[in-house]
Amino acid sequence: MSEETGTERTEEFAQLLRELKDRSGLSYGTLAKRLHMSTSTLHRYCNGTAVPVEYAPVERLARVCRATPQELVELHRRWILADAARGRKADQGAARGPAQEAGADGTPVPGQGEDGEPVVIDTAAAAMPPRRPSWLRRRRTALIASVAVVAALGAVAYALRPTAVRAGDTTTPTVTGTLDVGEAPKPSATPSPSGSGHKPSASASASPTGTAASRDAGSGSSKGDGKQGASRPATAVPLAVAVRPYVYEDPCSQHFLVDSDPEQVGPPATEENAQRWSAAYGAVASGEQRVALTVQGTGEDTVVLNSLHVRVLTKGAPLAWNDYSMGVGCGGGVGTKSFDVDLDNGSPTVTVKNGQRDFPYKVSESDPEVFYVTAHTKAHDVRWDLSLDWSSGDRSGTVHIDNTGRPFRTSADAGRPGYDYPLGGSEWIERVGG
Repeated sequence: MSEETGTERTEEFAQLLRELKDRSGLSYGTLAKRLHMSTSTLHRYCNGTAVPVEYAPVERLARVCRATPQELVELHRRWILADAARGRKADQGAARGPAQEAGADGTPVPGQGEDGEPVVIDTAAAAMPPRRPSWLRRRRTALIASVAVVAALGAVAYALRPTAVRAGDTTTPTVTGTLDVGEAPKPSATPSPSGSGHKPSASASASPTGTAASRDAGSGSSKGDGKQGASRPATAVPLAVAVRPYVYEDPCSQHFLVDSDPEQVGPPATEENAQRWSAAYGAVASGEQRVALTVQGTGEDTVVLNSLHVRVLTKGAPLAWNDYSMGVGCGGGVGTKSFDVDLDNGSPTVTVKNGQRDFPYKVSESDPEVFYVTAHTKAHDVRWDLSLDWSSGDRSGTVHIDNTGRPFRTSADAGRPGYDYPLGGSEWIERVGG
């Protein structure tokens, strides 16, 4: 790509930044304050004289300016092209050497630091150290990259190695799922190579999922028509659980506690984006947390779900953070197959809601079940997880359920400042009486 084309890529990126900034109606000073950067740096980004080294400040800027999902994708694409063009230009400058970069009178030449601020390069000092030829630097970089890739692949292979489970063994293989809640899970005809018995659905899901680790306490093969026992290892877990840690019962049911002021928090998240939003701001479910579990058998045998249990890992004082609502103008919730957990109870249990029947339930590959568990607290900050007891023929076990390898976390919100994000608004507004 020529230098002229690289300049065009940078200008295309800067143009979209300017459009978002102008549409927001915010001045450079106000916008820079919200983004925690200098006004001059923001101005250089928007006029194309500098390209951010990382995408994170670009995304924060776009979200403050209320960029649409399509604009976020396009902005990311333009930043990648502009960043790549800048990298090529830097390589060309390094290849020419400091003698060619210096002015005719040998005076220092201004450059640009990682944050876009101008820096001065002392060409006399730069000329003193010996420089490796460009081909040697590239070869060294390629060698380091190759070693890193081999190490990463080795770690993945180690993590995915098959795990043998013997009768009475306490080894706990991990089972993950990618099934969308509310949809019938896609049947999987064959077990996974790891022996877990679960094969993720063929269609990738953008929805966040949790993890479930299973312990098989049985020693025999699953009972059925004979084919199942022959094709599936006796130690395979005969079910899979997909987890969605934040489910909105209605548009305003979900609140989060965040240890940040409103100016530092982006617009509220939809249910599909709640997992990423909470991770980005270190948010904790406020008051209550609704979790969805999609349970599906992985073979033709019927699996009996005997009971669902909650385990409290830690319990402390409520977090002294701000409460942010994920919506406004809410209606009533819809009755579903739901269960309730009172985390303030000394020995919390999973109890049924909406007058439905309690466990046991039955699932198979063609007949999944979706359960909703609502945990709530008014006086504590609680880390907790779930366990599902199952049996199939002469086998039984327990599936441990959490939030992508971490406990679920729910904290009381009593007395905390509350904020809403009005429809059509552009900032958080403190809740009256919140």
